[in-house]
This record gives sequence, C-alpha cells and structure tokens, in this order.
Amino acid sequence: MVRNLAAPYHADDAVPSGSAPFELSEQRVAELIEFRRDLHAHPELARQEARTTRMVAERLRAAGLEPRVQPAGTGLVCDIEGRPATVSRRGFEGRMAIRADLDALPIQEAPGLAFRSVNDGVSHACGHDIHTTVVLGTGLALAEALGRGEPVPATRLIFQPSEEVMPGGALDMIGAGALDGVGRIVSLHCDPKVDAGRVGLRVGALTAACDKLAVRLTGPGGHTSRPQLTVDLVHTLAHLVTELPAALSRRVDPRHGLSLVWGAINAGQAANAIPQSGEAHGTVRCMDERAWAEAPDLVLELIDSIAAVYGAKTELDYIRGVPPVVNDVAVIDAMRAAAAEVCGSENVVSVEQSLGGEDFSWYLRQVPGAMVRLGVRTPGDTVQRDLHQPSFLADESAIAVGVRFFTRLFLG
Repeated sequence: MVRNLAAPYHADDAVPSGSAPFELSEQRVAELIEFRRDLHAHPELARQEARTTRMVAERLRAAGLEPRVQPAGTGLVCDIEGRPATVSRRGFEGRMAIRADLDALPIQEAPGLAFRSVNDGVSHACGHDIHTTVVLGTGLALAEALGRGEPVPATRLIFQPSEEVMPGGALDMIGAGALDGVGRIVSLHCDPKVDAGRVGLRVGALTAACDKLAVRLTGPGGHTSRPQLTVDLVHTLAHLVTELPAALSRRVDPRHGLSLVWGAINAGQAANAIPQSGEAHGTVRCMDERAWAEAPDLVLELIDSIAAVYGAKTELDYIRGVPPVVNDVAVIDAMRAAAAEVCGSENVVSVEQSLGGEDFSWYLRQVPGAMVRLGVRTPGDTVQRDLHQPSFLADESAIAVGVRFFTRLFLG
C-alpha cells in the first residue's frame, strides 16, 4: 500500500496489511499521529527540547501518570507501578525501561509535508518524533492495561534530550538516576531501508563507536608567490585530509571497520595570501571496541607525522562520543517473539550493523537491553531515503506497529 504522506491521515490507513490485531483503538492511533505531527512541526535542537518535554508530560499526566521532568526542563522519566519490579512474565529481573530521544537536527526540511517544520533550519530528519510518539503510546497503553487490572510489569519511560550531540544526553539521564532499579532497557530507531509493518533485529553490535575530532594546523602565513619561505597551510591541510584516512586504513585491521570521514574544512580568505591557520572537522567510527579505544593515540601520531613534513604545528581536539550499541541475546529473543505475534514472523527481519553512532549504548553499559529497528519505508516506495537528509520521510503507519510491538513485549 503506497500512501501520500502529505495527504490527510485516515485511521484505517494506520495498520499495515497483515499486522495482528492488538488493543489499540483507531481513535488512539489517530491521536498519536496527530501528536507526532505536532512534534514534527515544532522540532527543537539538543538541550532545547522544553516544548517537546512539556507536550509529553501533559499527555502522561492526563493519563493519571506522574512524569518527573529533569531540572533543566528538558527530558523526563515516568514510572508505571505494575507488578513488583522483581517479577517478569518474560523472566527478566528488575524494572523494565524504554527510552525515546527528543531532539531534532540543524537541517532544513525539504518542502512537501503539510505539517513540515515551522522552525527554520531545524527538522526531525532522524525520526525522533516517531520514537517519542511510539514510547508515549506504549506508556499510555500500559497505563490503560493497568487500569483494567491486567498484570503490567513495573515500567519506566525515559524521554531523553540531546541524543544528536557529543557527549549526549544519555549520560545526563544516567547520572540523574534514570537507571536506578532498572533490570532491562529497550529502545527503537527508525530504519528507512525497512518497510513499515516490519521490525528489524540483530544480536550483538547494532551500531558503531563514534567520536568527533577537530584538527587545527598553524604556521606563520605568507605570500602565495613565496611558499618556500613559510608553511603552506592549505597545501598541508589538503594532504592531511587525504592522507590521514588512508594511513588509518593501513594501520588498523580492516575487519575492525575504522573509518574517518571529514565533514568540514576551513582555511584562508584571500587568493594571494597563505593563511596562518586551517581546520578540519570529522568523525571517527569503528566497529571494534578495542580499536576504538586505541584510535585517539593513533590519530594524534599520524597527524603529527603528516604535518611535520611541511613544518606545520598541530592541535587535536578529540571528543569521545559513544561506544557501540550491543544488543543482549535474551532481550532480542523476547523481541523476536513479540514482533512475530504483532507483525507476523515473515515481517521480522535481520538487519546489519551500522556505522552510525547512538548514545543508547551508554545505557547498555549499565544494564542489558536492546535496540530495535522500526521499518518506516512506505511499501513500494522506490525513492532511496536516508537519515539526516532534508528529504527523510517516515510512513506514519509505523507508529501503530511500534506501539503494538512494545506493548506486547512488556505485557508478555
């Protein structure tokens, strides 16, 4: 079924063909779609998600829950007090937690949606509005089930700010006690390569480690007619940005998947003047944790050796980002069973490890858990879409699939 995502929403479009029924009314689905569209139209950058936090908190309070907003006004946690936290129908000990991320990206959204971003230069180009809506819908469904007397497990909803920056908001939430008493934690991420109605799973590493780096080269500057009398900064910077990734590929086992890609280069202003400084900014990504741990020292060594050939001085700002997201096998097994019940086993697919980074990995350093890939590609759509692009588009039917899946996972 191909649907124009800019067209008005109809409740009967919400559930993809083949999905198993679950306790989620058409009215609730329509409300969640409307909520997501509001978030999508009002995106907020990292550590600025005050409106988004307030919107989530208001919906939770209206359901009789007691969200606890973080002191900075962005991010919140909310407990659902079901069965004792030491009891789980899936055999897990401790409180079960589910995490969503709230922030948007500094990307101008492409035109086309009736509910496109009203904030110039900011958009939900990574699907965090979908993530937030799915976790909110799951919390509301669990609260309703508890009100009906169903055996709901002790649950914590975590709505985290600032996932898109380094260091991310996960460390702030953990430091504020978000994992206190939690035995397992789960999360989701939109996947534009997987059809809506499908759930993607992987045991072990799902994402890569990711760091940021900024390299600054300096020299005395000079006239372009006499480069031999100074340090040719632009020439040196050009060699650095091409030779450093190549050198890393020969110093690190290729099976570790270490990759350096530059995102910004700046040097000079005048055509006939050699500048005194130049900068390059990029990311280092790695699939192997040991290689990730050794990367900063190796990068510094290679930068110094390349710059030394041309006489440039170097400064390196290496920002540790996130380790890989490593999914727990027992949690994935539980997810696979829940997804098969909701979507049908034919719609539970395996996904590959991504070189993208995710600060959900910090939670998994504390407690076992897993992240699921939620398909958001409209079936039949032949346009190649990706995250962090102005044209990123999510099929809204994925919201109902995500809520049904997580509700089934928690209720067993």
